[in-house]
Amino acid sequence: MPKADVPVAWVESPLQLIGAAEWAHAHRSRVDVAGRLAVQVEETAAELTRRGAGFAAQAGYWGIPWRALAAHDHWLVGDGFSGQFRLAVAVLRPRRLTFLDDGLQAIAFADALTGSLPYSRPGVAERGLSRRVAPFALDHMRLRAAAGAADVFTAFPLGDERAGRLADLGVSVGRHDFEWLRASAPSRDVRRALAHDRIVLGSANVEDGLVDRDRYLAWVAQRVRGGADYLPHRRESDELLAAVRALPGAHIVSLGLPVELVLAGDDRPRDIVTLGSSAAVTLRRVLQGSGAVVREIPFGQREGQRS
Repeated sequence: MPKADVPVAWVESPLQLIGAAEWAHAHRSRVDVAGRLAVQVEETAAELTRRGAGFAAQAGYWGIPWRALAAHDHWLVGDGFSGQFRLAVAVLRPRRLTFLDDGLQAIAFADALTGSLPYSRPGVAERGLSRRVAPFALDHMRLRAAAGAADVFTAFPLGDERAGRLADLGVSVGRHDFEWLRASAPSRDVRRALAHDRIVLGSANVEDGLVDRDRYLAWVAQRVRGGADYLPHRRESDELLAAVRALPGAHIVSLGLPVELVLAGDDRPRDIVTLGSSAAVTLRRVLQGSGAVVREIPFGQREGQRS
């Protein structure tokens, strides 16, 4: 019989896992965790557990964790666009659904749920089984919403208009500002690793084919001049990191943890620079009150210019 008292968090990225910890804290609950078998997800789970996250049973999975999902009435879902999620929700039809943040995709997913956008991952040409089961998955999500059994738990600003459309559908919106994460204590290894007041956030744009490698390295070179910690994106290749390491002033900090977890609890007024990503939104919340400044600097923009 499915568990009615403890939800399961089906998570595939570190940010989704942090969202599950924040949900558990906000609801004074514990959650079982079905996490993707990936190094950074596992290391994030270990660090969150060390800090006292409200996780109960934890298990890693390849593919769909059918047994764990079937054992729970309530799912906390990290990626509502996932083809695996579509298949699982269409087959198992859980009684309650909560959608956690998956970066800026959280906003696109909210629009897909309400019909403002098609139910497909932005910028991806979907095909095969994932496309065929999409209508059945969307139908069940909207049925749960109409029954008052679907909600979104997010740190991203959805805006009044989007929140109103979700409410019309029956979806409630829960907000958080990483309250639990900000109050948790970073490990000594994390504190010792950061050597500079300037931090440059790495990007996966080169690996995704969105940015020319040489242009990206030139951007990083400008940012690390004079000394800076460089926090790689989890999908940056070893080859790219070797090129970054060779830049004057670059100090690569590879902790196997998401930047939100690395910097949470840090009280130094750091200068944090990014090309532009969901981390710019999350870090401004994680670092509230620290005096840190998070700046998005696009290509071609000088340090003193406004973005």
